[in-house]
Amino acid sequence: MPVAVELPVMTRSVKWLTPVVTVVVLAGAIVFHAKFIGHYGVFDEPRFVWELVLTVLVLLGSYAAGVTEDGLSPGNRLLRSAAAVGTAVVAVSVVQAVSQEPLLPRFVLAMCIFLVIPAQTFMAAEGERSRQLHSAQERVVAVVNADDQERLAKDLRGSLERPAVLRAAVDPKSVLPTDEDPAPLESLVAEHQATLLVLAREAQGSEEAVSQAAQLHRRGVRVRTLSLFYDEWLGKLPISELERIALLFDINEIHRPAYARMKRLIDLSVALPGLGVLAAAAPLVALANVFGNRGPLLYRQPRVGKDGREFTILKFRTMRPGGAEPQWTATDDPRLTPVGRIMRRMHVDELPQVWNVIRRDLSIVGPRPEQPHYVAQLAERIPFYETRHLVRPGITGWAQVKYDYGSSELDALEKLQYEFYYLRHQSLALDLRIMGRTLRSVVGLQGR
Repeated sequence: MPVAVELPVMTRSVKWLTPVVTVVVLAGAIVFHAKFIGHYGVFDEPRFVWELVLTVLVLLGSYAAGVTEDGLSPGNRLLRSAAAVGTAVVAVSVVQAVSQEPLLPRFVLAMCIFLVIPAQTFMAAEGERSRQLHSAQERVVAVVNADDQERLAKDLRGSLERPAVLRAAVDPKSVLPTDEDPAPLESLVAEHQATLLVLAREAQGSEEAVSQAAQLHRRGVRVRTLSLFYDEWLGKLPISELERIALLFDINEIHRPAYARMKRLIDLSVALPGLGVLAAAAPLVALANVFGNRGPLLYRQPRVGKDGREFTILKFRTMRPGGAEPQWTATDDPRLTPVGRIMRRMHVDELPQVWNVIRRDLSIVGPRPEQPHYVAQLAERIPFYETRHLVRPGITGWAQVKYDYGSSELDALEKLQYEFYYLRHQSLALDLRIMGRTLRSVVGLQGR
């Protein structure tokens, strides 16, 4: 049966305007004060350095608070912007008070509050309105088998990387020419006014389907394989393609040593300061455990790392101690203690893993490591599952920011599709993007 659905989604196409306007407004306030009020050079140190610090803090805070997120009410968006900008202003003001040095003029800090917050709120709202107007930009017709039709419709309800509307999904046999309709695929695309044609493997092997697709391509209709559509629009690889393309791409961590070195530098730049945070948090966690999480402070568990080597991962314990059989951890696991539930919500339990990063067991970004007995099961049932062990596992990863908490073998298969996407596109830019989304999740207390 053909599937016909319409699923508008948002994209980040114009979200860059909000940080640009933020920088422009803040820079304008700085230049105005320097030229007409303070009568000093804009680039005079150390004031210029602190102006840059303030700008970076405002941008990072706004990203972490999710000011440009879709579906927010005007009031919610305003509150998020106020929290982000206010935190940056307070941070600089505290440093200024402690050092007793006039690092930044009060005028600049005040304008940061009175100009940047409304400018951010307005631009973010306008950006969402623009995305809504263009959300149906790509109208998709997919020629895929029955299993892929259902899976594609389900996947398009998730988090997408580019906007799309699935207008129809049909079986490859239904687009073969007949005496009544010598070009059924062209008729289908015209009926749904499609701008993007997706062909699964069976359709790609049909000379008749490919010939019709070529005609449509000449007329301006985009054509993608199912694998490329998943890659570009969904940020994952389809299950049906995992085994086929598992070896057909370079993995930067293996094939580009320069990337591996830079990735290690980023790991250390995050993990070393993280040791200080860990040292400060440990006594507080130990104290909280006395009241609602009695037992050992740390939890140790074997995990499978790079090249299949086992290591011991460290966490603050969040569950009741005991010798229960290993099982998948659920989102609202009944084994969680009251304090453990809070720690998971705030991601505090992950802090000890900075030591694993320093020991080279983990990276900051990479596929999440699994327990050995689960790896053995999944490697037997999922083709090329162990490809994920070619790189160092991570504290966070693409699957973690794109997919909800996994608590079953089916979830592991779903996450693997995102992990293959990460392996295929591994880069510093993608790593930083994942770190940014993770920071937003932590600040928003979204749990895992």
